[in-house]
Amino acid sequence: MQQPVVLIGEWLVTPSVNQISRQGRQLTLEPRLIDLLVYFAHHPDEVLSRDELIDHIWTRNVVTPHVVTQSISELRKSLKDGNENSQEYIVTVPKRGYKLAAPVVWCTESGEELQPVSAAEMHAHEPSVSAPASPEDLPNDPPAQTHTRKHGTAFWVWSLFVLALGSCVALVAMSTLHTHPPVTKNRLLLNPRDIDIRLLDGNSCNNLASQRSYAIGLGSLITTSLNTFSTFMVHDKSNYNINEPSSSGKTLTIEFVNQRHYRAQQCFMSVQLVDNADGSQMMDKRYFITNDNLLSIQGDLMSSLSQALTQPWPPEMQAMLHQYQPSKSAALAQFYLAHQLLMKGDVDSLGKASDILDGVLELSPDFAYALAEKALVNVLRHSQQPLDKSKLTELYAEIDQLSKNPALKNASVFYQIKAIDLLGRGQIDDAFAAINNGIDNEMSWMNYVLLGKAYEMKGENRMAADAYITAFNLRPGENTLYWIENSVFQTSLNRVVPYLDNFLTLK
Repeated sequence: MQQPVVLIGEWLVTPSVNQISRQGRQLTLEPRLIDLLVYFAHHPDEVLSRDELIDHIWTRNVVTPHVVTQSISELRKSLKDGNENSQEYIVTVPKRGYKLAAPVVWCTESGEELQPVSAAEMHAHEPSVSAPASPEDLPNDPPAQTHTRKHGTAFWVWSLFVLALGSCVALVAMSTLHTHPPVTKNRLLLNPRDIDIRLLDGNSCNNLASQRSYAIGLGSLITTSLNTFSTFMVHDKSNYNINEPSSSGKTLTIEFVNQRHYRAQQCFMSVQLVDNADGSQMMDKRYFITNDNLLSIQGDLMSSLSQALTQPWPPEMQAMLHQYQPSKSAALAQFYLAHQLLMKGDVDSLGKASDILDGVLELSPDFAYALAEKALVNVLRHSQQPLDKSKLTELYAEIDQLSKNPALKNASVFYQIKAIDLLGRGQIDDAFAAINNGIDNEMSWMNYVLLGKAYEMKGENRMAADAYITAFNLRPGENTLYWIENSVFQTSLNRVVPYLDNFLTLK
């Protein structure tokens, strides 16, 4: 049995192949967008709320209102087909939902049938005739005139039927004869206040593993500090290897480059900031990394970035950067190596991170942030693989000491430790409060993962999905995905945040 096709305005929609076509031009849309368009066609002139669309198109999978809005936006762009002056097919009704604003005609792929979609549309083409209320109200027309009037009405109805049927047949024939490959367009409006951070492996260098961890740590520091204290929105894509168009107005690229100098191989860390609007280079720095200059490189890079972006760092941000300055430069390399293992999130990586942080604290006992990160690593380990009684007692003693450390009084990492511990104890409201305090102090992907966990435990899966998508947007990649699925407790992407599950499937 042939599937029905539908003529919506100028577009012929063929659901069986996920295509829309007009005047010999064909576009292939995602199945979800086709389902959305067909659902609108089944309800012409009706205002459809987001909740109703989620019920029938997403079949109650937990999605956020943002997903519906994004899908409507993509559908509008496809129907306009690059012509901003074309008619608006889907209009927004403020505070109510969306409505299809184009005529709808249904038929089969061969044009054999036509179904009027709504009574209102049919009445719009019929003469206005009031039904008599009683026999006394019947007109005293002769039988011949009554027959002529009825015959005339039927003639017009059948004429409209044949005309619409012919349009269906013609459009189906045109779409069959003029087959063109699907055309897709990437029309990206760059956001000048958005920055992507990318890490390129480049050529191998001596001690590449530790140097790479240092670069990843720098990327994480830049992302968190700018997102928290500046007007820029930074996306740390150092763990995201998908080559795709980006709407970010600027890209910060970190790459390790080999150069030969007097027969000795030297490895430089190249850091470039490019304005994607015109391709101009806003910053170009090269650093030769040693264990003795890691602190000075970090300071110079942050200062150069401030100048390139014409963004002075506020005192609060400078205080945060000061927390990442141990007394010995070599401790910073080990700290960032442990931080990279923390971002991986699995039990083995967390165990290695804890051991490395012990060494960091031997080098720089006054490095308060390393002490807090060690407690964070261990409380995460306990949530995945419970510590024995003695180690757990030691952990709680460490957390108690952290609460008395003035350098960590408002540090987000302390609220993260509290939140994970409270979630493990089932104290949801207290954990939720701690997480929000952490977000107030630091806008980071880790905080939003924990926020999603708290929302899940509160039974608010839509809010959890929002939080997880925000976390992945700040730092996309397998590390954040592992945290979403496995940190504190296991989360089903398909059940809680199917949008992210579908997004990753397409990559």
